[in-house]
Amino acid sequence: MLGTETALDVLVKARAVEARGRKVIHLEVGEPDFPTPGHIVEAGVRALRDGYTRYGAPGGSQTLREAICEHLDERGVRASPEHVVVTPGAKPNLFYGFLATISPGDEVLIPDPGFPIYASMVRFCGATPVSVPPRLDQGRALDLDALERLITPRTRMIVFNSPSNPTGAIVPDADLRRLAALAERHDLWVIADEIYRRICYGEKAPSIAALPGMLGRTILVDGFSKAYAMTGWRLGWALYPAALAPHAIRLVINSNTCTAAFVQEAGTAALRGPQDVVDAMVAQFRGRRDAIVARLARIPGVRCHAPAGAFYAFPDVRALPIPAAAFADRLLEEETVALLDGSGFGAGGTGYLRLSFAASLDNLEEAADRFERLVARL
Repeated sequence: MLGTETALDVLVKARAVEARGRKVIHLEVGEPDFPTPGHIVEAGVRALRDGYTRYGAPGGSQTLREAICEHLDERGVRASPEHVVVTPGAKPNLFYGFLATISPGDEVLIPDPGFPIYASMVRFCGATPVSVPPRLDQGRALDLDALERLITPRTRMIVFNSPSNPTGAIVPDADLRRLAALAERHDLWVIADEIYRRICYGEKAPSIAALPGMLGRTILVDGFSKAYAMTGWRLGWALYPAALAPHAIRLVINSNTCTAAFVQEAGTAALRGPQDVVDAMVAQFRGRRDAIVARLARIPGVRCHAPAGAFYAFPDVRALPIPAAAFADRLLEEETVALLDGSGFGAGGTGYLRLSFAASLDNLEEAADRFERLVARL
């Protein structure tokens, strides 16, 4: 019943190719290629030396929870520390959010294509994931007309990710307001996955939790992996409605007890320290986005919209003479470029590829050359 992430599966295949002595350009895993900023590393090391090595509060340290609330205030979200739950990575809070709200027989509206763990966790809880398409021609992560038509008496929750993995599209303010009205009208929970919120190339994506009445029905999930290049630190958090926060903490106690104390000190340093490191990283991602989208758009049979956020390109390759999955396999085996078949993100991703541009410009240019070379041989 539990699914997996194709990025990890492809990474294993790519490592096997490398074991045969070939150099692979890795565009499959969604991980910033920048080092964790030095002041964050130093805070973690200092915390280890200062003895932050013991059990802590299940919901997270008071200092970090207060820092998260300060950060949320910048989004227009008024939060209380006792409603923030800190976890080892953002995924646990997705799981806890589903476990605390949905039951067997419920329906959950999820983006398709979307992060595959949404559907996996919904099914694990005995509920049914219902696919909501995007409007990529308009840069919108959800088709709100389709979403509204899909609501039934069994619908319990709406899940969305803005900016989106894998498309890089966003849920703009007008769509958020319509989404909030639908949630209110049909008494639905919302999970807003904002893990890529800091990585935007225009105005920052707004937060649905800032809208009137939504704080009491929204689980806002975020973390440190993407914005602060802290993937291996495993540090995430969520803001829960007051009615759900105690249940989420109980799930923490029953699953992982607490999050490493020294890691939380590093997280506090990330939020309260200089933010220019994030801005500089996003500026580099913007340049890479522009370069790879322009290159892909010039390849016959390939169409690619410019993502508004995150660090993924999602080219449409339906005009090529072979399926996207076969193309991705051949690209790895013949040209040693690792990227993902879009169908790993749901049926809506069929005919697309996802590549991460969290790689150097030189590697992206070389990958585009190899991509074009394979297309010419089809």
